[in-house]
Amino acid sequence: MGGEWGHVPLPWMTAAEYPGPSCWCGQNGCLDMLISGTGFRQDHAARSGKMLDGAAIVEAARHGEADAVASLDAYVDRLGRALAMIANIVDPDVFVFGGGMSNVEAIYARLPAVIDRYSFGGDWKGQVVPARWGDSSGVRGAARLWPR
Repeated sequence: MGGEWGHVPLPWMTAAEYPGPSCWCGQNGCLDMLISGTGFRQDHAARSGKMLDGAAIVEAARHGEADAVASLDAYVDRLGRALAMIANIVDPDVFVFGGGMSNVEAIYARLPAVIDRYSFGGDWKGQVVPARWGDSSGVRGAARLWPR
């Protein structure tokens, strides 16, 4: 269970977010349901009534579609809050992203300010970067843990 953060609740939940969506683990408001690609799509569907893939939501936001902009804004804010919680505990110099949402270039410029806003003292100076080998970097790394 070391490093599993998907099943802790979203920090600094707003009244509108509480108690959060039901999670398959039996709890509500888990990060897995809010900051994963699946959570991003489900949040957008709840907001707009449209079930789109993440890339389509991001593209719609880029073109100024109001529901998509709101979905992306909510995603960045929630992810920033979650990362600020980690920054408050371990003060990393960098967060490295893998997975499908790591392909959303729009998040990298926006996240440091959100993390800083929610971090203790508002003085987080780290970076947020995509994994060097792309969205499947974590899977590739896990595959190398065992001998052939």
